[in-house]
Amino acid sequence: MRAQLRDSFRMMSYGKPRKLAFKIPSAYFLVILLTVGFSYLVLNQIAANSAQKKINEASLQTITSIRTNIDLMIENVNNYSKMIFSDRNLQNLLRQGDVYANLQTQSKVSAYLYNLMQAVPIIDSVHIYDNGGHRFSVATQELPTYMEVNIKDAPWYEQVLSNNGKYILRLDRRGAEGTSGGNIVSFIRLIRDLDNTAPLGVLVIEIKDDALVQAYSNLLSETSLQIAILDENNQTIVADSTDEPGKSAIFELLNTNLALLEDRFQQSDSGNLTVHLGSLKYTVTYLSGGAYNWKFVSLSPHKNMEFRNQSLVLLAFGLLLINGTIFFVSSFIISRSIIKPIQKLLRAMNRAPSGNFMKVSAERNSFEMEQLYHGYNQMIEQIDQLLKRVIEEQKTIRRAELNALQSQIKPHFLYNTLDSITSLALSGDNEQVCELIEALGTYYRLSVSKGQDVITVSEEIEMVRNYLKIQSVRYDNVFEAQFEVDRECAMIPIPKLVLQPLVENSLYHGIRPKGAKGIIRISAKSADSAVVITISDDGVGMSKEEIEEILLTERQGQIKSFGLWGTKERLRIFYDDRDVLHIDSEPGVGTTITLTLPIGVDSPWKN
Repeated sequence: MRAQLRDSFRMMSYGKPRKLAFKIPSAYFLVILLTVGFSYLVLNQIAANSAQKKINEASLQTITSIRTNIDLMIENVNNYSKMIFSDRNLQNLLRQGDVYANLQTQSKVSAYLYNLMQAVPIIDSVHIYDNGGHRFSVATQELPTYMEVNIKDAPWYEQVLSNNGKYILRLDRRGAEGTSGGNIVSFIRLIRDLDNTAPLGVLVIEIKDDALVQAYSNLLSETSLQIAILDENNQTIVADSTDEPGKSAIFELLNTNLALLEDRFQQSDSGNLTVHLGSLKYTVTYLSGGAYNWKFVSLSPHKNMEFRNQSLVLLAFGLLLINGTIFFVSSFIISRSIIKPIQKLLRAMNRAPSGNFMKVSAERNSFEMEQLYHGYNQMIEQIDQLLKRVIEEQKTIRRAELNALQSQIKPHFLYNTLDSITSLALSGDNEQVCELIEALGTYYRLSVSKGQDVITVSEEIEMVRNYLKIQSVRYDNVFEAQFEVDRECAMIPIPKLVLQPLVENSLYHGIRPKGAKGIIRISAKSADSAVVITISDDGVGMSKEEIEEILLTERQGQIKSFGLWGTKERLRIFYDDRDVLHIDSEPGVGTTITLTLPIGVDSPWKN
């Protein structure tokens, strides 16, 4: 009873409880009134803007398709031009420097060009200029003609030469100003000798504007667009309107607003603008750029009412989504005071799996949440203490394993070295005994390395050199040692005493059983954030089954002569369970041991 009274008093001290069943519906009702009123005000404007946007997109898509068709037509003419100047008769005629040089060849060329133009209606005429100042012309409606023409006086001659065989397009106005029936587009390119690429003349293919209109007329069958095509100098190539009478707005646009269009062409490659022509309002869509920098302009009446009814359903659906979002945000704000403590606790719980055990401060909004926070903080504190204790125990175990493994290797090497020194002393070779003792002293000076477990690659290699120096005295003419160490990896830190046991294996279990002189190669190279050290020999080698058996028996403690498992375990512990040692061996060929040691690894035994 006392506990219930205490809890009731505590809840009352936190403040008057709020009834969500009344608060949330009331807030929703007010929000709905505001949003519906606002939606009514913006509905008409949104509908108009959406309709106009669709018109602009459709217009841009149409003129993009028109430009694609024109590009395909020009590319076809380009292919036909290659067929023309590749003609063997034309090449032979132009190589003589005079299109009048051989009348029989002229006749063949004329017949070839005439047949080509009959098959390709978009080509109106073909003109061939030789290097001797003559022009040979073939047209669909005229007989072949010859005349004296100095092509070097043509305004486009220098550009054709500088294009190195690429074509250029030039507008040739032959009709009255303001009409669309007399313009010619000239396709011009240099004719080169197919054998040595020397210039033989110039090819000009003329295309009437009617062919350009036919390339896109099918795209305008269901639209009220009026189209104009301008060249790179903003000169009208085609100004085409629909077939309906009185549709001359495109001509009025080009006559009265060309300066405005030119300014827009410089600002962007595509866009839309609204213009007034007389009492009517029009939308202008333009597209520029491309391979030859032609401009494509479309003109459409400012009719958007026909699109409004179709888009009202989508707009209403969009407004519902917006209203729903507003309602959701409103409810989130209203209920934030309730769910905020829970979210805070969840964030703390989500950080816990990554090892971030942080306590959370309780917020005084309910007794239950305060108790939940207190229980969570107690649990986090106990887990954190338990993990720290386990981690410390694991570090101690790993450190003990590493020290034990390393201590097993040092007596192994010392025993073999002293055995060699004893043999030399008994034979009376005092000079070599001194050299061996000096090499042994250098080796242990480096191996002790002021108590550090990590030394540089150069120091590890130096210890191997001293070891092999000792063994070369004991086993004269049994092996040859070769070293290849890059300077870049000389100062890279690695765990000490990992190479000597592997070199010892190469000598004792690879070279000596062979019965002939062998080679031991030690190399160290840098590669992709790692240092790669290889120890290879041309000894008796081992099969995969033998390698697995050696590692198994070593791990079980049955043999201790190879040291492979011990070295492998030291490296595994040092590099956090990474597999950095790989053995490749073949019976009768030799053995190669590769160590791929990461650079910059912060080992747990560094300190």
